[in-house]
Amino acid sequence: MVVTRFFAGVFGGVLMNCLACFVADMWLTDAERDLYISLFIAVYLAGVTVGPAFGAIVAFLEWRWIFYIQLIIYGALFPLLVFAIKETRGPVIRAGLPELNIHPAHLSTMSPSTSKEASKEQKSDAAPKRVPPESGSPSLRSLLYAAAIRPFHMLFTEPVIAAFTLWSGLCFGIVYTGIQSVGQIYQVNYGFSSAQCGLLQIAVLVGLLLGVLPCLLQNTYYQNCTLQNNNIPIPERRLPVSIVASLFGLTGGLFWYAWASCPYLHWILPTIGLAFIGFGVQVVVTAVALYIADAYSLFAGSALSAVGFGENLMAAWLPLASKQMYGVLGNQWASALLGFATLALAGAPIVLFIWGEEVRGRSHFIKEARYLG
Repeated sequence: MVVTRFFAGVFGGVLMNCLACFVADMWLTDAERDLYISLFIAVYLAGVTVGPAFGAIVAFLEWRWIFYIQLIIYGALFPLLVFAIKETRGPVIRAGLPELNIHPAHLSTMSPSTSKEASKEQKSDAAPKRVPPESGSPSLRSLLYAAAIRPFHMLFTEPVIAAFTLWSGLCFGIVYTGIQSVGQIYQVNYGFSSAQCGLLQIAVLVGLLLGVLPCLLQNTYYQNCTLQNNNIPIPERRLPVSIVASLFGLTGGLFWYAWASCPYLHWILPTIGLAFIGFGVQVVVTAVALYIADAYSLFAGSALSAVGFGENLMAAWLPLASKQMYGVLGNQWASALLGFATLALAGAPIVLFIWGEEVRGRSHFIKEARYLG
């Protein structure tokens, strides 16, 4: 079972990275893309928190049925994945098309703006314009470098990516660690069953969904700043709301969860802390993804892959230390330790918000992206 879970993680991680790229390809404007990336991250994180609640619902079945039900769901959705989801990458689509002829008779079927531009082209040349597809596929060596080497190169040479990988990765680790710690805390302090502990993850889910609202507020603020700056994006304008959410939602929620986890206090009090944690995680992870995409533009795919690697690594390894950490430090100090870690990492977006332009100016990859762009 360990081997099969390994392959499930490997292929599942690839699928999640592809889905993020689909969103970026299908919606071209910042307003549309920001909205759907925020929703995508919320659904992605919600899936993690719904898992234990789903397990609680089917707890009366044999444990193998947890995997059988997942197989049934995946089997039902697989035909949609194969036959309904088409290629979204623009250059790949254009490369697969024949050369296009723009003839005057076709102008009536175009939008007014497209028709006007096409008619200008026709006047400049009597023959139909031919728009060739993109040519020149990258070599296997360049593909391997972009997919496997460049993300690690950026992770270890770009301070922005390294800091944000730790920040966002810790958020993922906390979500998965919370699944472990809830069982330890609520079973000991309140006598909850495993099924009841699974249902408590709904509190994190509520926080995640509420976190979408400040993400939309942050996106609106960013778009207004871009308009006021002559349509030149300022990546640091992605960060103000995430800084507040990190300090009061993520860090504050962890300290609340830590010191409210006492047997003489009602179980709803630490549960409220779980909701605050979910709220902070949603805002922080969304801000990191959008900031990295804006700052690194042409190399955003590699940069986000580096961040995704850190997130998956923390999500895999931090829960393994959860039982021992909570056993040695105790419920309060183990959660408080995570709170102190998030408080320290919250300094990274504050530094970037103040001196971000100078920091970006020293980045080799950002300079190269500007040159190539």
